[in-house]
Amino acid sequence: MFTITVRDHVMIAHSFRGEVFGPAQRLHGATYVVDASFRRAELDADNIVVDIGLATQELGAVLADLNYRNLDDEPAFAGVNTSTEFLAKVIADRLAEKVHAGALGAGARELAGIMVVLHESHVASASYERSL
Repeated sequence: MFTITVRDHVMIAHSFRGEVFGPAQRLHGATYVVDASFRRAELDADNIVVDIGLATQELGAVLADLNYRNLDDEPAFAGVNTSTEFLAKVIADRLAEKVHAGALGAGARELAGIMVVLHESHVASASYERSL
């Protein structure tokens, strides 16, 4: 399996409901380093997994919709604990929509999967991997 990974970051604010979250129940900010990996079994006709420039551009576009936002105020996340794990899935699913829409080029339709890792700090991260 071949893989390429592109990286960006996103800054959000949010709060959680539930005693398990302790002080994170209060509104707080988070800055995530975001890695998006694209996988395929065989390279395309150009010997690439996917165009790295397009992958970087589309990751940036997905993150722009979240950046500098209080997720508690976003209708799409009403009543949802926007945990790091949950956000990794949201980003992966939105990237998958971009792939299916052709935003990463026709060759990207042969991708096998996407994995998104959100790094909360130098010691903690969460990820979500999905098939295409």
